[in-house]
Amino acid sequence: MPQQTQGEQPKMSPDAITKLRTLAHDLSNSIETVMQASYLLAQAKLDDTNKKWLELIDSAARDAARINREIREVLKSQTK
Repeated sequence: MPQQTQGEQPKMSPDAITKLRTLAHDLSNSIETVMQASYLLAQAKLDDTNKKWLELIDSAARDAARINREIREVLKSQTK
């Protein structure tokens, strides 16, 4: 078994990597739908309360997209 260096993550099985890549892809599609709907809602005339809700949704969707990118980077590092 190869020795791990400090900070290096243990390798996942190829099946686990494949499954997680599929889930990350599917998650990307769902996040994109929320982001597009948020964009379209932002084009409408909303009162201040609804604008705040829209900002909350948009911020959460952007956070989810960032987290998903980080997951993909971890998966990418698993294949090196």
